[in-house]
Amino acid sequence: MQASAVARQRQLRSFVLAWLGITLLMGALTFAGIYYATGLVNNDKNGSGGDSGAGALPLVELDGEQSAGDEAPPPAELDGALTPTGAAVAALPPAQAATPVPSPTPRGGVAPVRPAAPTEAVSEDFQLGIQVQPNADPEVYKIWMGEVRDKLRLGWIKQQIRWEDVEPQPGQYDWGMLDVTLALADEYGIRVMASVLDTPDWAREPGVNLNKEGPPADPQVFAGFLTQLLTRYKGKIHAVEVWNEMNIDREWASIQGLSARNYVTLLQAARGAIKAVDPNIIVISGALSPTGVNDGIGAYDDFVYMDMLIQAGVLDVADCVGAHHNGYNIGPNVPWNNVPNDPTAVFRGPFNNPHHSWSFYSTLNGYAQKIQQAGSGKKLCITEFGWAVTEDLAGTPLSFEFARDNTLNEQAAFIGEAIELMDEWGFVWLAFIWNLNYGPQAGWDATDNNVPYSLLRPEWRTSPAYEVIAAYNFREQ
Repeated sequence: MQASAVARQRQLRSFVLAWLGITLLMGALTFAGIYYATGLVNNDKNGSGGDSGAGALPLVELDGEQSAGDEAPPPAELDGALTPTGAAVAALPPAQAATPVPSPTPRGGVAPVRPAAPTEAVSEDFQLGIQVQPNADPEVYKIWMGEVRDKLRLGWIKQQIRWEDVEPQPGQYDWGMLDVTLALADEYGIRVMASVLDTPDWAREPGVNLNKEGPPADPQVFAGFLTQLLTRYKGKIHAVEVWNEMNIDREWASIQGLSARNYVTLLQAARGAIKAVDPNIIVISGALSPTGVNDGIGAYDDFVYMDMLIQAGVLDVADCVGAHHNGYNIGPNVPWNNVPNDPTAVFRGPFNNPHHSWSFYSTLNGYAQKIQQAGSGKKLCITEFGWAVTEDLAGTPLSFEFARDNTLNEQAAFIGEAIELMDEWGFVWLAFIWNLNYGPQAGWDATDNNVPYSLLRPEWRTSPAYEVIAAYNFREQ
Protein backbone atom coordinates (compact mmCIF):
# COMPACT_ATOMS: atom_id res chain seq x y z
CA MET A 1 0.00 0.00 0.00
CA GLN A 2 2.78 2.36 1.00
CA ALA A 3 4.74 1.61 -2.18
CA SER A 4 1.61 2.09 -4.26
CA ALA A 5 0.93 5.47 -2.64
CA VAL A 6 4.48 6.60 -3.28
CA ALA A 7 4.16 5.58 -6.93
CA ARG A 8 0.92 7.52 -7.24
CA GLN A 9 2.52 10.58 -5.68
CA ARG A 10 5.43 10.34 -8.17
CA GLN A 11 2.99 10.09 -11.09
CA LEU A 12 1.02 13.10 -9.82
CA ARG A 13 4.21 15.10 -9.34
CA SER A 14 5.36 14.25 -12.90
CA PHE A 15 1.97 15.23 -14.31
CA VAL A 16 1.99 18.58 -12.49
CA LEU A 17 5.55 19.38 -13.64
CA ALA A 18 4.73 18.45 -17.24
CA TRP A 19 1.56 20.55 -17.14
CA LEU A 20 3.44 23.54 -15.73
CA GLY A 21 6.15 23.21 -18.40
CA ILE A 22 3.61 23.11 -21.23
CA THR A 23 1.75 26.10 -19.75
CA LEU A 24 4.91 28.17 -19.45
CA LEU A 25 5.99 27.27 -22.99
CA MET A 26 2.62 28.23 -24.48
CA GLY A 27 2.61 31.48 -22.55
CA ALA A 28 6.07 32.40 -23.78
CA LEU A 29 5.14 31.64 -27.38
CA THR A 30 1.93 33.66 -27.11
CA PHE A 31 3.77 36.65 -25.60
CA ALA A 32 6.44 36.54 -28.29
CA GLY A 33 3.82 36.42 -31.03
CA ILE A 34 2.03 39.45 -29.66
CA TYR A 35 5.32 41.25 -29.13
CA TYR A 36 6.41 40.86 -32.75
CA ALA A 37 2.98 41.33 -34.30
CA THR A 38 2.49 44.71 -32.64
CA GLY A 39 5.82 46.00 -33.90
CA LEU A 40 7.47 46.23 -30.48
CA VAL A 41 10.52 44.51 -31.89
CA ASN A 42 12.26 46.23 -34.80
CA ASN A 43 13.83 43.52 -36.91
CA ASP A 44 15.23 46.00 -39.45
CA LYS A 45 18.51 46.75 -37.70
CA ASN A 46 20.67 46.44 -40.77
CA GLY A 47 20.49 50.19 -41.21
CA SER A 48 23.21 52.04 -43.01
CA GLY A 49 26.95 52.05 -42.84
CA GLY A 50 28.81 55.10 -41.76
CA ASP A 51 29.42 57.47 -38.95
CA SER A 52 27.22 60.53 -39.28
CA GLY A 53 30.11 62.79 -38.57
CA ALA A 54 28.44 64.14 -35.46
CA GLY A 55 30.13 66.92 -33.60
CA ALA A 56 32.01 69.90 -34.95
CA LEU A 57 32.07 69.81 -38.75
CA PRO A 58 34.53 71.64 -41.01
CA LEU A 59 33.41 74.55 -43.12
CA VAL A 60 33.02 73.75 -46.80
CA GLU A 61 35.39 75.53 -49.14
CA LEU A 62 34.50 75.56 -52.81
CA ASP A 63 37.01 76.26 -55.55
CA GLY A 64 34.57 77.35 -58.27
CA GLU A 65 35.01 80.91 -59.52
CA GLN A 66 33.32 83.35 -61.83
CA SER A 67 35.30 86.06 -63.55
CA ALA A 68 34.23 89.63 -63.10
CA GLY A 69 36.67 91.13 -65.59
CA ASP A 70 35.26 93.71 -67.98
CA GLU A 71 37.77 92.99 -70.75
CA ALA A 72 37.07 89.29 -71.33
CA PRO A 73 34.12 86.90 -71.04
CA PRO A 74 33.88 84.83 -67.85
CA PRO A 75 36.33 81.89 -67.78
CA ALA A 76 34.13 79.55 -65.75
CA GLU A 77 31.08 79.08 -63.56
CA LEU A 78 31.35 77.75 -60.04
CA ASP A 79 31.66 74.04 -59.60
CA GLY A 80 30.29 73.62 -56.10
CA ALA A 81 32.50 70.73 -55.02
CA LEU A 82 31.61 69.43 -51.57
CA THR A 83 33.57 68.07 -48.66
CA PRO A 84 32.76 64.51 -47.53
CA THR A 85 31.61 65.52 -44.09
CA GLY A 86 29.33 68.41 -44.78
CA ALA A 87 29.79 71.81 -43.20
CA ALA A 88 29.41 73.58 -39.93
CA VAL A 89 26.06 75.29 -39.68
CA ALA A 90 25.59 78.82 -38.41
CA ALA A 91 23.89 78.80 -35.02
CA LEU A 92 20.39 77.52 -35.56
CA PRO A 93 17.48 79.66 -34.43
CA PRO A 94 16.35 78.61 -30.92
CA ALA A 95 13.35 76.66 -32.19
CA GLN A 96 15.57 74.64 -34.52
CA ALA A 97 18.64 74.02 -32.36
CA ALA A 98 19.74 70.43 -32.65
CA THR A 99 22.26 68.08 -31.09
CA PRO A 100 24.16 66.00 -33.67
CA VAL A 101 22.96 62.41 -33.71
CA PRO A 102 25.41 59.73 -34.87
CA SER A 103 24.41 57.26 -37.55
CA PRO A 104 23.61 53.85 -36.09
CA THR A 105 26.25 51.83 -37.93
CA PRO A 106 30.05 52.04 -38.27
CA ARG A 107 31.82 54.16 -40.87
CA GLY A 108 32.83 52.47 -44.09
CA GLY A 109 31.92 49.19 -45.67
CA VAL A 110 28.71 48.08 -47.35
CA ALA A 111 26.02 47.49 -44.75
CA PRO A 112 22.99 45.43 -45.78
CA VAL A 113 20.05 47.46 -47.04
CA ARG A 114 16.43 46.57 -47.57
CA PRO A 115 15.41 45.76 -51.14
CA ALA A 116 13.73 48.69 -52.88
CA ALA A 117 11.64 48.98 -55.99
CA PRO A 118 13.01 50.96 -58.95
CA THR A 119 12.02 54.59 -59.23
CA GLU A 120 8.90 55.52 -61.15
CA ALA A 121 9.32 57.01 -64.61
CA VAL A 122 9.47 60.82 -64.40
CA SER A 123 7.18 62.95 -66.53
CA GLU A 124 9.01 65.13 -69.05
CA ASP A 125 6.97 68.17 -68.04
CA PHE A 126 9.08 71.02 -66.69
CA GLN A 127 10.03 70.50 -63.02
CA LEU A 128 11.96 72.66 -60.57
CA GLY A 129 14.33 71.78 -57.74
CA ILE A 130 17.10 73.33 -55.69
CA GLN A 131 20.70 72.54 -54.75
CA VAL A 132 20.98 71.55 -51.08
CA GLN A 133 24.36 71.28 -49.42
CA PRO A 134 24.38 68.04 -47.40
CA ASN A 135 24.93 67.74 -43.68
CA ALA A 136 25.80 64.62 -41.72
CA ASP A 137 23.65 65.68 -38.77
CA PRO A 138 20.17 64.27 -39.43
CA GLU A 139 18.49 66.90 -37.27
CA VAL A 140 20.04 69.68 -39.33
CA TYR A 141 19.24 67.93 -42.61
CA LYS A 142 15.61 67.60 -41.54
CA ILE A 143 15.51 71.39 -41.38
CA TRP A 144 16.74 71.62 -44.97
CA MET A 145 14.20 69.06 -46.17
CA GLY A 146 11.42 70.92 -44.39
CA GLU A 147 12.44 74.14 -46.13
CA VAL A 148 12.30 72.40 -49.52
CA ARG A 149 9.05 70.52 -49.01
CA ASP A 150 6.97 72.82 -46.84
CA LYS A 151 8.18 76.36 -47.57
CA LEU A 152 9.52 76.29 -51.14
CA ARG A 153 7.03 73.54 -52.07
CA LEU A 154 9.48 71.76 -54.36
CA GLY A 155 9.70 68.07 -55.17
CA TRP A 156 13.37 67.84 -56.28
CA ILE A 157 16.79 68.54 -54.82
CA LYS A 158 20.26 68.34 -56.30
CA GLN A 159 23.05 66.78 -54.25
CA GLN A 160 26.64 66.53 -55.36
CA ILE A 161 28.40 63.24 -54.62
CA ARG A 162 32.16 63.24 -54.83
CA TRP A 163 33.45 59.78 -55.73
CA GLU A 164 36.85 60.58 -54.18
CA ASP A 165 35.20 61.14 -50.80
CA VAL A 166 32.95 58.09 -50.83
CA GLU A 167 35.58 55.60 -52.05
CA PRO A 168 38.95 57.01 -50.91
CA GLN A 169 40.58 53.58 -51.36
CA PRO A 170 39.53 50.81 -53.77
CA GLY A 171 36.54 48.98 -52.30
CA GLN A 172 36.57 51.00 -49.06
CA TYR A 173 33.39 53.08 -48.80
CA ASP A 174 32.30 55.87 -46.51
CA TRP A 175 28.50 55.99 -46.82
CA GLY A 176 27.93 58.03 -43.66
CA MET A 177 26.79 61.30 -45.24
CA LEU A 178 24.64 59.67 -47.92
CA ASP A 179 22.97 57.36 -45.42
CA VAL A 180 21.64 60.50 -43.74
CA THR A 181 20.76 62.71 -46.68
CA LEU A 182 19.27 60.20 -49.11
CA ALA A 183 17.20 58.47 -46.43
CA LEU A 184 15.74 61.78 -45.25
CA ALA A 185 15.03 63.05 -48.77
CA ASP A 186 13.12 59.82 -49.35
CA GLU A 187 11.30 60.19 -46.03
CA TYR A 188 10.20 63.72 -46.99
CA GLY A 189 9.01 62.56 -50.42
CA ILE A 190 11.66 64.52 -52.34
CA ARG A 191 13.31 63.27 -55.53
CA VAL A 192 17.09 63.47 -55.78
CA MET A 193 19.26 64.42 -58.72
CA ALA A 194 22.78 63.24 -57.85
CA SER A 195 25.67 65.00 -59.55
CA VAL A 196 28.53 62.48 -59.41
CA LEU A 197 32.06 63.72 -60.03
CA ASP A 198 35.72 63.78 -58.97
CA THR A 199 37.89 60.68 -59.27
CA PRO A 200 39.91 59.42 -56.27
CA ASP A 201 43.66 59.62 -56.84
CA TRP A 202 44.01 55.86 -56.97
CA ALA A 203 41.80 55.69 -60.08
CA ARG A 204 43.36 58.60 -62.03
CA GLU A 205 45.58 58.33 -65.09
CA PRO A 206 49.27 57.71 -64.35
CA GLY A 207 51.27 60.91 -64.53
CA VAL A 208 48.27 63.27 -64.48
CA ASN A 209 48.20 66.48 -62.41
CA LEU A 210 46.47 65.40 -59.19
CA ASN A 211 46.09 69.00 -58.03
CA LYS A 212 43.16 69.32 -60.43
CA GLU A 213 40.05 67.17 -60.69
CA GLY A 214 39.78 64.80 -63.62
CA PRO A 215 38.41 61.59 -65.12
CA PRO A 216 39.36 58.01 -64.24
CA ALA A 217 41.92 56.08 -66.24
CA ASP A 218 39.29 53.36 -66.82
CA PRO A 219 35.63 54.39 -67.30
CA GLN A 220 34.51 50.95 -66.13
CA VAL A 221 35.93 51.63 -62.67
CA PHE A 222 33.65 54.67 -62.46
CA ALA A 223 30.78 52.52 -63.69
CA GLY A 224 31.52 50.07 -60.88
CA PHE A 225 31.25 52.85 -58.32
CA LEU A 226 27.90 53.93 -59.75
CA THR A 227 26.68 50.34 -59.47
CA GLN A 228 27.61 50.28 -55.76
CA LEU A 229 26.02 53.68 -55.16
CA LEU A 230 22.75 53.05 -56.95
CA THR A 231 22.32 49.51 -55.64
CA ARG A 232 22.76 50.68 -52.07
CA TYR A 233 20.29 53.56 -52.52
CA LYS A 234 17.95 51.93 -54.99
CA GLY A 235 14.74 53.91 -55.33
CA LYS A 236 16.25 56.98 -53.62
CA ILE A 237 18.13 58.52 -56.57
CA HIS A 238 16.01 59.58 -59.54
CA ALA A 239 18.50 61.28 -61.86
CA VAL A 240 22.29 61.22 -62.21
CA GLU A 241 24.39 63.98 -63.71
CA VAL A 242 27.60 62.39 -64.92
CA TRP A 243 30.44 64.79 -64.16
CA ASN A 244 30.59 68.56 -64.16
CA GLU A 245 32.02 71.25 -66.47
CA MET A 246 34.22 68.97 -68.57
CA ASN A 247 35.17 71.86 -70.87
CA ILE A 248 37.59 73.36 -68.31
CA ASP A 249 40.75 71.62 -67.18
CA ARG A 250 40.33 72.21 -63.45
CA GLU A 251 37.42 69.73 -63.71
CA TRP A 252 38.80 67.48 -66.48
CA ALA A 253 42.57 67.39 -66.08
CA SER A 254 43.62 64.52 -68.33
CA ILE A 255 46.82 63.54 -70.10
CA GLN A 256 44.60 63.34 -73.21
CA GLY A 257 43.33 66.89 -72.80
CA LEU A 258 39.78 68.25 -72.86
CA SER A 259 38.45 65.46 -75.06
CA ALA A 260 34.71 65.44 -75.70
CA ARG A 261 35.02 61.96 -77.20
CA ASN A 262 36.62 60.65 -74.01
CA TYR A 263 33.83 62.20 -71.99
CA VAL A 264 31.17 60.47 -74.09
CA THR A 265 33.00 57.17 -73.56
CA LEU A 266 32.77 57.76 -69.80
CA LEU A 267 29.08 58.67 -70.15
CA GLN A 268 28.40 55.45 -72.09
CA ALA A 269 29.96 53.34 -69.33
CA ALA A 270 28.02 55.27 -66.70
CA ARG A 271 24.74 54.88 -68.55
CA GLY A 272 25.17 51.12 -68.78
CA ALA A 273 25.71 50.87 -65.02
CA ILE A 274 22.84 53.23 -64.17
CA LYS A 275 20.25 51.59 -66.37
CA ALA A 276 21.27 48.10 -65.23
CA VAL A 277 20.29 49.05 -61.67
CA ASP A 278 17.23 51.16 -62.47
CA PRO A 279 16.11 51.90 -66.05
CA ASN A 280 13.94 54.82 -64.92
CA ILE A 281 16.84 56.91 -63.56
CA ILE A 282 17.41 59.95 -65.80
CA VAL A 283 20.95 60.08 -67.21
CA ILE A 284 22.11 63.70 -67.55
CA SER A 285 25.27 64.68 -69.37
CA GLY A 286 27.67 66.86 -67.39
CA ALA A 287 26.78 70.54 -67.57
CA LEU A 288 29.30 72.80 -69.28
CA SER A 289 30.80 75.99 -67.91
CA PRO A 290 29.67 79.03 -69.94
CA THR A 291 33.03 80.55 -70.80
CA GLY A 292 34.44 82.72 -73.55
CA VAL A 293 37.90 81.19 -73.20
CA ASN A 294 38.63 78.85 -76.10
CA ASP A 295 42.30 77.92 -76.07
CA GLY A 296 41.60 74.18 -76.00
CA ILE A 297 44.01 73.75 -73.11
CA GLY A 298 42.58 75.52 -70.07
CA ALA A 299 39.07 75.72 -71.47
CA TYR A 300 36.84 75.37 -74.49
CA ASP A 301 34.04 77.81 -75.18
CA ASP A 302 30.88 75.97 -74.15
CA PHE A 303 29.27 76.39 -77.59
CA VAL A 304 32.38 74.92 -79.24
CA TYR A 305 32.50 72.03 -76.79
CA MET A 306 28.77 71.36 -77.17
CA ASP A 307 29.36 70.91 -80.92
CA MET A 308 32.16 68.48 -80.09
CA LEU A 309 29.91 66.53 -77.71
CA ILE A 310 27.17 66.24 -80.32
CA GLN A 311 29.67 65.02 -82.91
CA ALA A 312 30.92 62.44 -80.40
CA GLY A 313 27.38 61.07 -79.95
CA VAL A 314 26.26 62.52 -76.63
CA LEU A 315 22.65 62.75 -77.82
CA ASP A 316 22.59 58.98 -78.32
CA VAL A 317 23.68 58.36 -74.73
CA ALA A 318 22.17 61.02 -72.46
CA ASP A 319 18.48 61.18 -71.59
CA CYS A 320 18.87 64.89 -70.92
CA VAL A 321 21.61 67.40 -71.77
CA GLY A 322 23.08 69.14 -68.74
CA ALA A 323 23.56 72.91 -68.63
CA HIS A 324 24.61 75.65 -66.18
CA HIS A 325 23.98 79.34 -66.05
CA ASN A 326 24.48 81.51 -63.00
CA GLY A 327 23.27 84.97 -63.96
CA TYR A 328 25.45 88.03 -63.58
CA ASN A 329 23.78 91.42 -63.41
CA ILE A 330 21.27 91.11 -66.23
CA GLY A 331 17.91 89.36 -66.28
CA PRO A 332 17.16 85.92 -67.74
CA ASN A 333 15.25 87.31 -70.75
CA VAL A 334 18.09 89.50 -72.07
CA PRO A 335 19.92 88.24 -75.21
CA TRP A 336 23.68 88.76 -75.22
CA ASN A 337 23.57 91.12 -78.23
CA ASN A 338 20.71 93.28 -76.95
CA VAL A 339 21.72 94.20 -73.41
CA PRO A 340 20.31 97.62 -72.42
CA ASN A 341 22.95 99.78 -70.82
CA ASP A 342 22.77 100.26 -67.07
CA PRO A 343 24.98 103.25 -66.22
CA THR A 344 24.69 102.48 -62.50
CA ALA A 345 26.16 98.97 -62.84
CA VAL A 346 29.51 98.48 -61.14
CA PHE A 347 30.28 95.38 -63.18
CA ARG A 348 30.49 96.25 -66.90
CA GLY A 349 31.14 92.89 -68.55
CA PRO A 350 27.77 92.32 -70.28
CA PHE A 351 27.60 95.98 -71.38
CA ASN A 352 31.15 96.58 -72.59
CA ASN A 353 32.12 93.12 -73.84
CA PRO A 354 29.05 91.34 -75.31
CA HIS A 355 29.23 87.52 -75.34
CA HIS A 356 26.65 84.76 -75.07
CA SER A 357 28.16 83.45 -71.82
CA TRP A 358 26.85 86.47 -69.88
CA SER A 359 23.28 85.68 -70.92
CA PHE A 360 20.96 83.04 -69.46
CA TYR A 361 18.65 83.46 -72.45
CA SER A 362 21.32 83.16 -75.15
CA THR A 363 23.28 80.32 -73.55
CA LEU A 364 20.31 78.00 -73.04
CA ASN A 365 18.64 78.81 -76.34
CA GLY A 366 21.99 78.28 -78.06
CA TYR A 367 22.27 74.77 -76.62
CA ALA A 368 18.68 73.96 -77.59
CA GLN A 369 19.21 75.13 -81.17
CA LYS A 370 22.32 72.97 -81.53
CA ILE A 371 20.41 69.91 -80.29
CA GLN A 372 17.48 70.59 -82.62
CA GLN A 373 19.81 71.16 -85.58
CA ALA A 374 21.31 67.72 -84.87
CA GLY A 375 17.84 66.23 -85.36
CA SER A 376 17.28 65.37 -81.70
CA GLY A 377 14.38 66.10 -79.38
CA LYS A 378 16.47 65.73 -76.21
CA LYS A 379 15.68 68.34 -73.57
CA LEU A 380 17.96 70.36 -71.33
CA CYS A 381 18.40 69.76 -67.61
CA ILE A 382 19.62 73.01 -66.02
CA THR A 383 21.54 71.57 -63.10
CA GLU A 384 22.56 74.99 -61.77
CA PHE A 385 21.12 78.51 -62.16
CA GLY A 386 20.78 81.54 -59.92
CA TRP A 387 21.66 85.17 -59.24
CA ALA A 388 24.14 86.37 -56.62
CA VAL A 389 23.34 89.17 -54.15
CA THR A 390 25.56 90.79 -51.51
CA GLU A 391 23.36 93.65 -50.27
CA ASP A 392 22.91 92.04 -46.84
CA LEU A 393 26.39 90.49 -46.57
CA ALA A 394 29.42 92.01 -44.88
CA GLY A 395 31.49 92.16 -48.04
CA THR A 396 31.75 90.73 -51.54
CA PRO A 397 33.71 87.65 -52.67
CA LEU A 398 36.76 88.30 -54.81
CA SER A 399 35.79 88.90 -58.47
CA PHE A 400 32.09 88.98 -57.63
CA GLU A 401 31.45 92.67 -58.28
CA PHE A 402 28.41 91.75 -60.35
CA ALA A 403 26.70 90.53 -57.17
CA ARG A 404 26.78 94.11 -55.84
CA ASP A 405 24.56 95.21 -58.73
CA ASN A 406 21.72 92.85 -57.76
CA THR A 407 19.21 93.33 -54.95
CA LEU A 408 17.31 90.57 -53.16
CA ASN A 409 14.13 91.74 -54.86
CA GLU A 410 15.86 91.54 -58.24
CA GLN A 411 17.07 88.04 -57.39
CA ALA A 412 13.46 87.04 -56.74
CA ALA A 413 12.26 88.69 -59.95
CA PHE A 414 15.04 87.09 -62.04
CA ILE A 415 14.34 83.61 -60.64
CA GLY A 416 10.62 84.06 -61.29
CA GLU A 417 11.26 85.18 -64.87
CA ALA A 418 13.63 82.27 -65.43
CA ILE A 419 11.00 79.78 -64.21
CA GLU A 420 8.41 81.27 -66.56
CA LEU A 421 10.81 81.23 -69.51
CA MET A 422 11.96 77.64 -69.03
CA ASP A 423 8.37 76.48 -68.73
CA GLU A 424 7.36 78.40 -71.87
CA TRP A 425 10.33 77.30 -73.96
CA GLY A 426 9.36 73.66 -73.73
CA PHE A 427 12.92 72.36 -74.11
CA VAL A 428 13.79 72.29 -70.39
CA TRP A 429 12.98 69.16 -68.39
CA LEU A 430 14.54 69.77 -64.97
CA ALA A 431 16.03 72.94 -63.48
CA PHE A 432 17.81 73.40 -60.13
CA ILE A 433 18.22 76.73 -58.35
CA TRP A 434 21.68 77.44 -56.95
CA ASN A 435 21.30 77.28 -53.91
CA LEU A 436 19.29 76.86 -50.69
CA ASN A 437 21.67 76.75 -47.74
CA TYR A 438 25.30 77.61 -48.44
CA GLY A 439 24.72 80.74 -46.36
CA PRO A 440 24.00 79.13 -42.98
CA GLN A 441 26.34 76.21 -43.54
CA ALA A 442 29.23 78.61 -44.22
CA GLY A 443 28.22 80.99 -41.43
CA TRP A 444 27.31 83.57 -44.10
CA ASP A 445 30.99 84.06 -44.82
CA ALA A 446 31.05 86.83 -47.43
CA THR A 447 34.30 85.49 -48.93
CA ASP A 448 32.62 82.20 -49.94
CA ASN A 449 31.64 82.40 -53.60
CA ASN A 450 28.47 80.41 -53.04
CA VAL A 451 27.00 82.40 -50.15
CA PRO A 452 25.68 85.29 -52.32
CA TYR A 453 23.43 82.79 -54.15
CA SER A 454 21.96 81.30 -50.95
CA LEU A 455 18.20 81.75 -50.50
CA LEU A 456 18.66 81.52 -46.73
CA ARG A 457 20.09 84.87 -45.73
CA PRO A 458 21.86 86.21 -42.61
CA GLU A 459 20.00 85.93 -39.30
CA TRP A 460 17.95 83.14 -40.87
CA ARG A 461 15.86 85.45 -43.00
CA THR A 462 14.38 83.89 -46.11
CA SER A 463 15.00 85.76 -49.34
CA PRO A 464 12.04 87.25 -51.26
CA ALA A 465 12.60 84.50 -53.84
CA TYR A 466 10.97 82.03 -51.40
CA GLU A 467 7.53 83.50 -51.99
CA VAL A 468 8.02 83.58 -55.75
CA ILE A 469 9.08 79.92 -55.88
CA ALA A 470 6.45 78.67 -53.43
CA ALA A 471 3.66 80.33 -55.40
CA TYR A 472 4.22 77.87 -58.26
CA ASN A 473 3.73 74.89 -55.89
CA PHE A 474 5.72 72.42 -57.96
CA ARG A 475 4.91 69.67 -55.44
CA GLU A 476 1.32 69.70 -56.71
CA GLN A 477 2.25 69.56 -60.37
